[in-house]
Amino acid sequence: MKIPQPPQDYAERVYAGVLGKIIGVYLGRPFEGWTYERIAHELGEIRGYVHHRLDKPLVVTDDDISGTFTFVRALEDYDYSPDLSPAHIGETWLNYLIEGESVLWWGGLGNSTEHTAYLRLKRGLPAPLSGAASTNGKVVAEQIGAQIFIDAWAMLCPGDPDRAADLARRAASVSHEAIYGAQIIAAMEASAFVMSDLQQITDEALRFIPAESVIARLIHDVREWRVRDGDWHRTRERISERYGYQQYGGNCHIVPNHALIHLGLQYGDDDFSTALSITNTSGWDTDCNSGNVGAFLGIKLGLAAFSGETDWRSPVADRMYLSTADGGRTLTDALTESVNLTRVAARLRGENVAAPKADARFHFSLPGSVQGWAATVVHDQGEIDPRAWARVANGVLPESTARRGLAVEFAVHSAESCVRAMTSVFVTPDGFSPSHYHMRACPTLYGGQTISARLVGGVALASPVCVRIVAHRYRSGPVTGLTIEALFSSDYAIGPGEVADLRWTLPDGDGSPFCAVGLVLASQPQEGSLFIDWFTWSGPARVSWQPPIAQWPASIRSWVPARVSITPRDDALFHVVANEGRGLAITGQREWTDYTVVCALRPHMAEEAGLAVRVQGLERYYAVVLTAAGRVCVIKRFPGVSGPGCGENAVAAAPVEWILDRTYELTVTVMGNTLSASLDGRPVLSYSDGTEQLPRGAIALVACEGRVDIDAISVRPVVDDR
Repeated sequence: MKIPQPPQDYAERVYAGVLGKIIGVYLGRPFEGWTYERIAHELGEIRGYVHHRLDKPLVVTDDDISGTFTFVRALEDYDYSPDLSPAHIGETWLNYLIEGESVLWWGGLGNSTEHTAYLRLKRGLPAPLSGAASTNGKVVAEQIGAQIFIDAWAMLCPGDPDRAADLARRAASVSHEAIYGAQIIAAMEASAFVMSDLQQITDEALRFIPAESVIARLIHDVREWRVRDGDWHRTRERISERYGYQQYGGNCHIVPNHALIHLGLQYGDDDFSTALSITNTSGWDTDCNSGNVGAFLGIKLGLAAFSGETDWRSPVADRMYLSTADGGRTLTDALTESVNLTRVAARLRGENVAAPKADARFHFSLPGSVQGWAATVVHDQGEIDPRAWARVANGVLPESTARRGLAVEFAVHSAESCVRAMTSVFVTPDGFSPSHYHMRACPTLYGGQTISARLVGGVALASPVCVRIVAHRYRSGPVTGLTIEALFSSDYAIGPGEVADLRWTLPDGDGSPFCAVGLVLASQPQEGSLFIDWFTWSGPARVSWQPPIAQWPASIRSWVPARVSITPRDDALFHVVANEGRGLAITGQREWTDYTVVCALRPHMAEEAGLAVRVQGLERYYAVVLTAAGRVCVIKRFPGVSGPGCGENAVAAAPVEWILDRTYELTVTVMGNTLSASLDGRPVLSYSDGTEQLPRGAIALVACEGRVDIDAISVRPVVDDR
């Protein structure tokens, strides 16, 4: 079947859909699970963000967001196959999910539907059996998760509800058998790209589920009650009476919550704020329902959806967290994820779409996008000038009619003041606050990499602005254990309308993670603006972790432990412990290609100890390990290539003397399709892989069923051009 061409404003509508999703989730998350009565009593009607009233952060890790934009990676990982199966999507779960920590509510077997499905997958039962009622029982298979992760699949199918409903069926069946709600939402969102009438969109979606199903019946009821009642409060009462939680088992059934999605849409009259207010005030699974409503209306209305009296976008500033075993992709933003979805959609059509501004990390190419950047005025000394201010705003670049960038707007009235415009490259300390959705992340910027940017001076500048690139990294502090060190590039002077290309290579890293990056602007007293056309970094990392760096909390948190624990110790850099099977402690970026890793490791009691390279999750990597059987082995972990756990078949092996508590220096180099390994300076193994299945990825420490002590580790380019 031929895939329809997307509408001309497709990229912008996807961006609006992603924004609608995360805004809806952030809005409903602080009072998730509350009843209508409790919300009415304690909060009143929800007309804007209320996190501050409940002393909770706004931008958080959440299953609705992490699952939505993680599970869709199955298409990338399986070469954009039109035959992508539920089993493939289930393997994607196993690759990216860290058991007990990331993406899902880990509520236990038979209690959390998604946790139950994950355990079935882990134990070898493929999807869709992993989510079937025959496997897990009717109540478990009918909870809400079938629809909360579905929006991204629909965004890949503009104007193609048939394909959207089909992908929704495949994805939802990994964990659920009650998938009609997911198919309805996916089909409605796909149609919303090309249709404007809500009733026609709903009728189109109803084609994909049985007319006698509960989901179809409740949709007809809500639409009829909308006409009869004319009051959403009365219709909500009817929903509670006929489809409420008392009618259905489990913790969070799909039927009551699906009804509230339609309640918000039917009474919202294409007004984003009104629809979210109704959906959230009605209670139950507020973040899930609100996220689906927000995504649908973002797609349907485009960026105009957010233009009402409520400022939905500024507090969020595009920010998102996708906490998975691919920790280098945890820190992301709505524009980045929307561009990725449009790229995947193009590949599904057999096309390639050029990345905005040569694939710069920050390109600000769609209206209103700020990609997590913020600006402040910093006063070096003297009295603070209350007239000084700074802010960021998306805008059209000077002397351009369409090209967009980020405007850093400011007013400084003292030579002692400067402006900082920055964005995070690692999680701030409060981002690791306790939650059942754990934050696991790697920095996105490392020592040795080269930062580059293109800046344009605002035409209204009265005098040139002195600009420096700045990078912040965590340091050990004597009191709090954490301070910030600022590193600066050379000065660049930029006058009104001038274009400047900046380039700065960071010094080699010592294991203390970079946490923020941006620009410092110094100016003569004036009001003006400087535009960032794009800002990015690239190149290999040069980092060495040595004691006592591991004692610093930020350093240990820059490694993502997956099936292992990793702790700093006085007698080693890290202790890495795996209780069952093989586990990884991961750091780095998926974009890394060719590099050398050197590690001083001591197996204390373990079946395997070593290094992994080209890591793309828990099921995709190469590893070089020393084994208790007296071998050094190259393991290729890839779906369909090797079995799980310790002692699986090696693609290359050589004998080695295995001595517990002896320190081995293991060196692993990957270049192109060839991996080579040396032990204590002596070459021991080489392996060439002609499949090109793992051309890039992060690094990891490896332990299998026991403890491995890491005394030091470094990563550097294969060819060091310094």
